Amino acid sequence: MKYDEYLAAGYPIGSGVAEGACRHLVKDRMEGTGMRWTVTGAQAMLHLRAVYLNGRWDEFIEYHVETEQDRLYGKAAA
Repeated sequence: MKYDEYLAAGYPIGSGVAEGACRHLVKDRMEGTGMRWTVTGAQAMLHLRAVYLNGRWDEFIEYHVETEQDRLYGKAAA
């Protein structure tokens, strides 16, 4: 790494930013009291949490409803 250049440009060179993001995205949601997760369930929750935290929840719900309607009733139902 070119530490001097990255510091001059204002880039973080430590792992604190990544660790903070992991704590915010993963740990705060997944390690509640009494929670137990399967790998599949945990992965699904992390996908949903990332969508929500990125501010794309409404877009996701619209897409999800549309695809479920298509799956259940076919394209004619829309």
